[in-house]
Amino acid sequence: MDEELTFREAISELERITESLESGELELEKSIELFERGVELIKYCQGKLDSAQSKVKALVESIKGEVKEVSLEEASGENEESSKS
Repeated sequence: MDEELTFREAISELERITESLESGELELEKSIELFERGVELIKYCQGKLDSAQSKVKALVESIKGEVKEVSLEEASGENEESSKS
């Protein structure tokens, strides 16, 4: 996979591949080739998302007014609980 490929470029290429495959106008060999490229792009994008998620930290103000660092998952769970109140 081209490491210089941006996430946005990878998503755009995936969209083009999807459109081509959905058209039903490709030869079998070309369809398989595009499908394989799509799988590579999905893995690349998932890796980028996983990497970004591991880097993202949310600062959450506690009840005492202290600021603490929590994971993105913890922060989203707290936001859901506070929105239910």
